[in-house]
Amino acid sequence: MQDWDGLRTAFEVVRHGTVSGAAQALGVHHATVIRHVDALEGRLGVKLFQRHARGYTPTEAGEDLARVAQATDDQFAQLASRLSGQGSAVQGELVVTTLASFTRRLMPALADFQSSYPDLRLVYRTGRRIFRLEYGEAHVAIRAGNPPKELDNVVQELATLQTALYAAPEYIERRGMPTEANVLEHDFIGPDDEQSGGPAMRWVAANVPRDRVVFRADEDLSHFAALRAGIGLGFSPVGEAGEGLVEVLPSREEWASRLWLVTHVDLHRTAKVQALTKHLKASLKDCA
Repeated sequence: MQDWDGLRTAFEVVRHGTVSGAAQALGVHHATVIRHVDALEGRLGVKLFQRHARGYTPTEAGEDLARVAQATDDQFAQLASRLSGQGSAVQGELVVTTLASFTRRLMPALADFQSSYPDLRLVYRTGRRIFRLEYGEAHVAIRAGNPPKELDNVVQELATLQTALYAAPEYIERRGMPTEANVLEHDFIGPDDEQSGGPAMRWVAANVPRDRVVFRADEDLSHFAALRAGIGLGFSPVGEAGEGLVEVLPSREEWASRLWLVTHVDLHRTAKVQALTKHLKASLKDCA
C-alpha cells in the first residue's frame, strides 16, 4: 500500500477541517498536507474535498475515506493497548470489562488493587456489548453465565453470586409481605428483553404472569432503583441489597450467577494481568 501518508493526511484534514489544523496535528508544513491530498486525489481519480475560503469540506468520497481511516485508527489504538500490556511491571494502563451490575461487588476489590499499585491506571468498561480481548479492547473480562468459548482466551471460574428476592418496606406496607405460596400474585420488576439477562431475570420471564411484571428494564441499575423505590419485588445478589430492603425469598441455585475471569492467551502471563487475576480470585473467593 503506497498511500498510507496520503490517507492519514486526508483523515486529519477531515478531522480538523483545515490544512493548517491537519499540518499542526501531523507536525508537518501545510504545503506537505496539500501535496499529499492532491497526490491521493490524483491516484484515486476522485475529489475528496471541496476547497473554499474557510477550509476543506469532504465530498461523499472524502467522508467514505474518513470512515475507513477512523476504523483503521481505532484498530491501531487497540493494538497499541494490547501491546502495552506485555511489560514485566505492574504499571501503565489496565483495562477491565464486565457488566455494570457487578460494579458494586467488584469496585472495593479494584480500589484495593489500585492502591497497591499506584503506577497503574485502571480503565473500567461496562455495557451490554462484549469488549473483545483479541482486539485489545480489554486486558481482563469478568463475564457471567456459561463459560466463554472464544478461541485463544484463558477462562477461569471466579465466583458464584447467590441471588435472593427482595422488597422495599414501602412495597410491603402497601401490598403485604409476600410468601412462597402467593409470591406470583405480587408485582415484579423484570426484563424488557425476555431473551436476555441473568438466571433470575430468565426465571421472571418464565414464571411470573406477564401482567404482574409492572416495571421492565434491561439495565440492572434501573432494576435496583425500582426495587428500592418500592415499585415491585426484585432480585439482588445476597449481601448487596443494602440496608432497608427485606428478603422475601432466600437464594436458590436457579437464580445464581456464575462469574468467569477471562484473559487473552497473549497477555495472560503479563505481570499486571497476573496481579489483577490473583487479587480478584482472592477477593471474591468467599462470595456468597
